[in-house]
Amino acid sequence: MNTYSSDSVHREKVLQNHLIDQLITNEDYLRRDAKTDYDRALAMDRELVVRFLRESQPEEWDKLVSHYSDSAEDTLFTQLTKAQKDRGLLDVLRQGLKIVPGIKFSLCYFRPASTLEPKRVGEYQANILSVMDEVKYSVRNDNRIDVVLCLNGLPVATIEAKNLMTGTTFRHAEKQYRKDRSPAGEPLLTFQRGALVHFAMDEDNVSMTTRLANGKTRFLPFNRGRDRGAGNPDVEDEFRIAYLYRAGEWGEAILSRAVLLEIVGQFMHVEKSGKEVVMIFPRFQQVDAVRRLIGHARENGPGRNYLIQHSAGSGKSNTIGWLAHQAINLHDAANKPVFNTAIIVTDRVVLDRQLQETVAQFEQTKGIVKTIDGTSRQLKDAIAKGARIIVTTIQKFSTDHLKAISGQGARTFAVIIDEAHSSQSGKSAQAMTDALTREETSSDDIEDLILDYQKSRGPQANISFFAFTATPRNVTLERFGMKGPDGLPQAFHEYSMRQAIEEGFILDVLQNYMTYKAYYQLEKTIEDDPELSGRRGQRKVARFASLHPTAIGQKVEIIVEHFRRHVVRELNGQAKAMIVTQSREHALRYYFGIKAYIESEKYSDLRTLVAFSGELNNEGETYTEADLNGFSETELPGRFDGFKPDGSPYPETYQILIVAEKYQTGFDQPKLCAMYIDRKLAGLQAVQTLSRLNRTKAGKERTHILDFQNSMEDIQAAFRPFYETTSLEAMSDPNQVYELEGRLFKFGYLDRGQIDRFAQTFYAGALTSSDRARLEGLVREAVQRFVADEDEGRQEEFRQLLKSYMRFYGFVAQVIRLSDTSLEKLYSYASWLSRLLPNREVPPDIEITEEMLRLQAFKVVQKERGNASLSPGDKEALKAISEFGAKPYTEDEQRELSEIVKAFNDRHGTQFTENDFIRYEPTYQATLNEDMTDMLRNNAPDVVYSAFSQAFFQGAIRMFQRDNDMRDIVLTDPAARDKLIRFFFNRALREVKGEAA
Repeated sequence: MNTYSSDSVHREKVLQNHLIDQLITNEDYLRRDAKTDYDRALAMDRELVVRFLRESQPEEWDKLVSHYSDSAEDTLFTQLTKAQKDRGLLDVLRQGLKIVPGIKFSLCYFRPASTLEPKRVGEYQANILSVMDEVKYSVRNDNRIDVVLCLNGLPVATIEAKNLMTGTTFRHAEKQYRKDRSPAGEPLLTFQRGALVHFAMDEDNVSMTTRLANGKTRFLPFNRGRDRGAGNPDVEDEFRIAYLYRAGEWGEAILSRAVLLEIVGQFMHVEKSGKEVVMIFPRFQQVDAVRRLIGHARENGPGRNYLIQHSAGSGKSNTIGWLAHQAINLHDAANKPVFNTAIIVTDRVVLDRQLQETVAQFEQTKGIVKTIDGTSRQLKDAIAKGARIIVTTIQKFSTDHLKAISGQGARTFAVIIDEAHSSQSGKSAQAMTDALTREETSSDDIEDLILDYQKSRGPQANISFFAFTATPRNVTLERFGMKGPDGLPQAFHEYSMRQAIEEGFILDVLQNYMTYKAYYQLEKTIEDDPELSGRRGQRKVARFASLHPTAIGQKVEIIVEHFRRHVVRELNGQAKAMIVTQSREHALRYYFGIKAYIESEKYSDLRTLVAFSGELNNEGETYTEADLNGFSETELPGRFDGFKPDGSPYPETYQILIVAEKYQTGFDQPKLCAMYIDRKLAGLQAVQTLSRLNRTKAGKERTHILDFQNSMEDIQAAFRPFYETTSLEAMSDPNQVYELEGRLFKFGYLDRGQIDRFAQTFYAGALTSSDRARLEGLVREAVQRFVADEDEGRQEEFRQLLKSYMRFYGFVAQVIRLSDTSLEKLYSYASWLSRLLPNREVPPDIEITEEMLRLQAFKVVQKERGNASLSPGDKEALKAISEFGAKPYTEDEQRELSEIVKAFNDRHGTQFTENDFIRYEPTYQATLNEDMTDMLRNNAPDVVYSAFSQAFFQGAIRMFQRDNDMRDIVLTDPAARDKLIRFFFNRALREVKGEAA
C-alpha cells in the first residue's frame, strides 16, 4: 500500500516512497526505522544481524554466548567490523566470519544449485532483506541517504532517488554523491568496507557506482535500453525503472531476493590491476543476458544454440566468465545437472590473456578453471578427466591428440564462443564437435559410417553453443540464431552498438569524418602499350600512381599536419594514430615518407612504427618489421603504448603506427584518437578496422578519421547492419547445396564411381600409407581430366565452385541434420581434390616504370567533412547466402551481354541494365539439366540448338509473370529473342564442351 497521498506526487520523496512500498509488498523486504535501528558507527542494523545469526545458526550462537558470556555481542561486532575493514564486506558475506575458539558464522546463505538438500533451501530462505529511508549515516553530521538496503543487517546498497516532477533527475543524485557524500571516515560509504553499490535514480533512469571518490566518482548506466538505444522503455501503469523493484517482462526484479543474492554471490568481484582495485557490479544487460541464458537452458536442457550480439564496450569477457561459472552449477527441474563442462573457445591463435584471467578470477573453488595455454595434450586430458571449465583456442581441437577422444556423448557441454564468426563453420569447429560427441561404432557398413559422420556435423543433443559477437555475419545468424516471430533467425540477447555509444561505453567513430579524393594525370610514353590495356593493366596503373613518391608525399603532409594540429594534444599529449594502407609496399613507402617529412620539418616530438608480415623486397633491399622498428614484432603493442609489462615507461614514445593488414582487428589501444585510411574498406572489415578507435579513456572525447579511399556513404553502408540489431532478409535455401553439386558434375571432371570408391577407403578407419596412395590415385584421375580441358575460364570457375561447395555444405550440415551420404562423400573427395588441383597460372607481373608512364600531375582534394554517424532506426538487413564464388561470364560473354542490353534498349526505348538480363540465370540453370547436359556434350551445336531454344523459351515464359516489359519484348521480337537464346546456348556449349559455338 502506498505511503503517500495523491496530493504529494510532485514532492521529492514520491519515488523514494514508491520504491520502498513496492519492495515491502512484492519482494518480501522488512521495513526498518533508521532512527532506532541503524548504528551509524558500525554502519549496520545490529538487531537484524543478531536475529539472523540466532535464528539461522543457533548452535554457533550458543557457542558464542557460552564462551564470551555478557560480551558475546560486543565480541561479534568487534570481529565483524575488523573483518569488513580487512577483507571487505563482499568477502565477509561470501566467506563468513570465524571467531575463536572455532565459531563459524555465515553472514549470508546463497541459493543452492539444486533442491536436493532441504536444509540448504531453508538456509537460503532465512536471509533477511530490509529497507530503511532517511538514514543519517554520518557520525560527524546529520547527512542523510534516501534509502539503504540491508542483507541480514549489513548494508549492500544505498540509493539517492529524485523526482522528475520537481525538476531533479538522476544526474542531480550523482552530483549529490560526488559533492555531499564524501566517503572519508564514513563506514557506510567507504569502498569495500561499506555498501557494495550506490544507485542514483529518477523515475526514468538509473546509474550506479561501487566506489565513491568525491568529484572523481564514475557512475555507469544501469538501464534496460530503449529502442536499442540508451534509457528505459515505457512500462504500463508504472515508472520506467520498475525492473528494480517489481517482476515483469524483464523477469524477476533486480532488488528481489533471487536476483540481489545472485549478484552478491555470483556476479560481484574485486579486480586488482597493479595498484588499482576495482569492485565490479554487473551492468543490467550482463545480468539480464546471463540469467535469461541460464533460465532457457534450465527449461530446455542442452542441445540449443544461442547468439548473443553484444557490442564492444559491453563487458563481454565478464559476461562470458559469469555464464561459464553458472552453467556448470545449473540443475534442471528434476535436480539433474544440465551441463557437465563449460568450454570457452576463441579463434585467436594465442589465447586471449584478458579472457582467461577474467574467467579464472571468478573461481570460488580452486581447480575449477583449466586454462589450456600449452599443448593440445593438455586439452585432451582436461576433457577426458571431466574438467568443469576449460578455456582454450579452437585450433587445438584439430590435432591428432583430440582424435583419440571418444565416449563423451553421454556428457553435456556448454560451449561458449568468444567472437563467433564464419570460422565456426570450419574444420576446427567440426573437430571440436567430433571430440565432444565421438563414440566407438561396431558397424562395418560404409554407408552407416558415412551417415554417422554426416550427422555429427549437425546439431548435437549434448552440446549447447553460446556464441558471442558484436558483428554477426549471415552464416553466424543462421548457425546460432533462434527463429523469431517472422521465422527468421535472430540474436537471443542484444546490447547494440548504438546503446553502447549512447551510454558512453564506446565512442562513435563516425562523428568526425573527413574524406579526400586523389586526382592524377598520367602520360603514356608508348601510346598503344599493350601491357597497359585491359582491366589488369588499369589496376596496375592505379597502383603505380598510388605508390608514386608524389602521391605518398602529399598524403604524408596532410596526415602529419592534421595530427599535429588536431590530435596530438588529446589525452595530455598521449594521443596516437594509425595509418591503414592497402599493401605491405604502401606501408613501407608511408614509413619512409613520414620519417623523411618529420626530419625535414624538424618535428622532433613525433616518431612512427610500421607493422607488416614477413619479408618485403623493395628496390633491391629486403625489409622486415623488426628491422625497421628496431625490436621484435611481439614488443610492438607495448612499445606503441609506451609502457613495459611491469608498468615502467619506455625511453622513446611513438605516436603513429602504419599497418598493412595487421592490427586492424583485435587490437585494443584506448589511446588511439585518429585513423588515416588509404585502402578500400567494405562490410565487416570496415566496421572492425574503424572500431579500433572506439575504446574510451579518461580525457578522450572524440576521434578523427581521414579517408583517402572511401566515401562517407560507403562507410555508413558498412556500419548500418550492425548499428542496432543485425537481421536477415531471408533464410538461405539449403537446397542450393544440390545446385552446387549439379553444377560441379556438369564440367565432366568428376566421376561418381570414383567418388564412391574414394569413400569406401576414406571412411573405413585410420588411413595407412597405402590407403593414402590409393585415395590420391583416385583423385588424380579427376585432376587429369581438369588439366586436359585447357580452358582456363572453365578451370577457374570449377575451382571456385568446388570451394563454394565445401564452404556451403559445411555450413548447411551444421544447421540441418542431413541424411544424404552422397553430399558427404563429395565433400571429403573435394577436400582432397582442391589440394591436388594445379594452381592457376598467373600471367607474368606487369612492372610499370617511369619509362612506361610519367605522372604529369597529382593532387589530393578534400571532399566531405562532417558527422557520418548513423541515426536511430537506420539499419539494413544482411542478405542470405545466394551467390557463390564462380564467375558465370567470361570477358567476351560480358561484352556480348552488354551489346545485347544496348540492342534491346536502342530498339525498344527501354532502360534495361545487365542486372535485368542476369535474371535469366535461373532459367538458364533450370534449362541446363542432366538431360540437356548430355545432349550438348554428345551432339553437334546445330542439332541441339532447337531443343535448347524450346526449353529455354518455356522457362522464360514462366519467368515473365514477374516482368511484363521483358515478356513483351521476348515474345514479340524474334530477332531479340534469338540473340538472347544464342547467348545462353553458347555459354552452355562452353560449360559442357569447352568450345565456342
